[in-house]
Amino acid sequence: MAINQEQLDDQFMKQALELAKDAAKHGNEPFGSVLVKKDKVVLTGENQIHTESDPTYHAELGIIRDFCTSQNITDLSEYTLYTSCEPCCMCAGAMVWSNLGRMVYSLGHDELAEIAGFNIMISSEEIFSKSPNRPEVIKGVLKEAAVPVYVNYFQK
Repeated sequence: MAINQEQLDDQFMKQALELAKDAAKHGNEPFGSVLVKKDKVVLTGENQIHTESDPTYHAELGIIRDFCTSQNITDLSEYTLYTSCEPCCMCAGAMVWSNLGRMVYSLGHDELAEIAGFNIMISSEEIFSKSPNRPEVIKGVLKEAAVPVYVNYFQK
């Protein structure tokens, strides 16, 4: 039996949410990402801003940087990036410059703001709408499963 795209999105988002939980266990904020090509995971990553003392080491930017460097490529048009939360403007910019083909996220930044009490005020959609490279965006995948990950971290 073939797995459809919605099932694959759920499967990879579950993995991104587990990585987000791992990031929190490791002393970082709870954000995780999974990079996929042709339905195969090529790299996973988690937020490491505290453990690496690098404020730019968000899960999405880290995975793009690490994968492109290790593979000596700059074009991710054949890849999908699954991320536990809508990316910030910095990470969305990295997606633009790497020509990411598709991005799937769970919790939106407005929803995160309600939980965490802050908002960066620029959505990834706004970044993409003004950019030459625009990934396909799928939002809200397993959002109900993401809420407790962020509530448990930001409202403890």
